Amino acid sequence: MEPLRILMVATSHEELGATGRKTGLWLEGFAAPYYVFMEAGAIVTMASVEGGMPPIDPASLGEETGPATHRFRTDPAAQTILNHTMEISHARAEEFHGVFYAGGHGPMWDLATDRSSSYLLSAFAEQGKCIGAVCHAPAALLQVSVNGISFLEGRTVTAFSNEEEEALGLVDEMPFLLEDVLKASGAVYRKGRAFEPFVAVDRRLVTGQNPASSKPAALAFLDDIRKRAVFD
Repeated sequence: MEPLRILMVATSHEELGATGRKTGLWLEGFAAPYYVFMEAGAIVTMASVEGGMPPIDPASLGEETGPATHRFRTDPAAQTILNHTMEISHARAEEFHGVFYAGGHGPMWDLATDRSSSYLLSAFAEQGKCIGAVCHAPAALLQVSVNGISFLEGRTVTAFSNEEEEALGLVDEMPFLLEDVLKASGAVYRKGRAFEPFVAVDRRLVTGQNPASSKPAALAFLDDIRKRAVFD
């Protein structure tokens, strides 16, 4: 059987509201899923809104970060993939078995409204392929529809919670609160304990609540693809 082809997507946004601080991709949100997929023999392609190297949240580079982040720092092949992403407008759903959106605060500003991303996700959904998103990346699902109906309508999802946003002191800096808007969009929002792993799976959609959920979400995503992958 041919290897799985997985598209990973990252934000290109680096300004954390009006704080003057930098944000972007949470590195563990890329690295942990990336290694899950690579160790499964998948071919991973990386995309971002603008292409090139996505901004990395400086807070995700500390010594207390997870093992996947430490592994990434000494992995030139992984660094090359992340440093040379293609523009998301060039990605085609028919070329992949699934798409996985990495986390970080950045998606709240660009992927939440990016048309190319919405069109791409709609194509994955229409083709019955698995979609994954972690942390703030489920914001990319807000504008996605299939046959004129919101993709989120009636689906169980998780994402970074209001409680977690409050704990970081960022409620007033966010363009919106993701938990609230997901609920308003018709999704059935679920969450676990703050900053602990929690994953929701519903009809080919796999979502993880926070950075700690990155690896468990990737494993669930991979399991879903293996069970029901749509092969061209």
